[in-house]
Amino acid sequence: MFAEHSEDYGRIEAAIHYLEQNFQDQPSLAEIATHVGLSEYHFQRLFSRWAGTSPKRFLQFLTIQHAKKLLVASQSILDTTFEAGLSSPSRLHDLFVTHEAITPGEFKQKGAGLTIQYGFHDSPFGECLIALTERGICGLQFVMDGDRAATLAELKVSWPQARFVADGAAARPFLNPIFNLSEAGERPSLPLYLKGTNFQIQVWRALLKIPAGTAVSYGSVAHMIGNPKASRAVGTATSNNPIGYLIPCHRVIRRAGGLGHYRWGSSRKKAILGWEATRFHTTQTN
Repeated sequence: MFAEHSEDYGRIEAAIHYLEQNFQDQPSLAEIATHVGLSEYHFQRLFSRWAGTSPKRFLQFLTIQHAKKLLVASQSILDTTFEAGLSSPSRLHDLFVTHEAITPGEFKQKGAGLTIQYGFHDSPFGECLIALTERGICGLQFVMDGDRAATLAELKVSWPQARFVADGAAARPFLNPIFNLSEAGERPSLPLYLKGTNFQIQVWRALLKIPAGTAVSYGSVAHMIGNPKASRAVGTATSNNPIGYLIPCHRVIRRAGGLGHYRWGSSRKKAILGWEATRFHTTQTN
């Protein structure tokens, strides 16, 4: 039994090494399977079981990581396309949109040409920073320990080339729709401008479907996105939520009943959950 597992691992190790060395040639499933001495069917199943992802998605991951390095190094989108082994800029575009939820140009610019208006405002759960672009709300962060500078600096890390304009009046009309939910737990549709990986975007969209007054487990969110084994990755994506409260990462708790991590403090998470439980009378743990 152990010998069989060892042989399987050896094939996976060989396949990963082959992909790392040849991803710029974009090898087919048949080519990779032949390299490790398996049929396409058996290799696909074996690789997915051991690596937790398909050979195709692993190849895409290697390709996009290389493309990101090239773009950071100021390579043009056309040069990046061909050096990454892709046949056309449209394939690079599709790869970025699928995995990063942004275009190659947006990744390369890192917010260049984007104006972000921001302001600090009082909320039912302490002072918060709200950031806006012409495409929608791009950030909502609670101020920790009264440190406005640290909160703004954290926002700027995500958009290093953007132009930031202090404008408290710009976000003020959003305060009531964000924090004063109706008794039915409904909120007017607010435009959001999210930047993250495809997996993160999936998780954040799932969080938007959790009703106010409800608490669910990380495992439940993993099932919501059709990836039931991804509880740990869901936790990581949840903790990286850039738009606090509005994308309700506070409604996700550990299955055993613990609150789990909250980037703006466990006390604030308790306060928000308690406020929602009192207001909507429907709290339940899945």
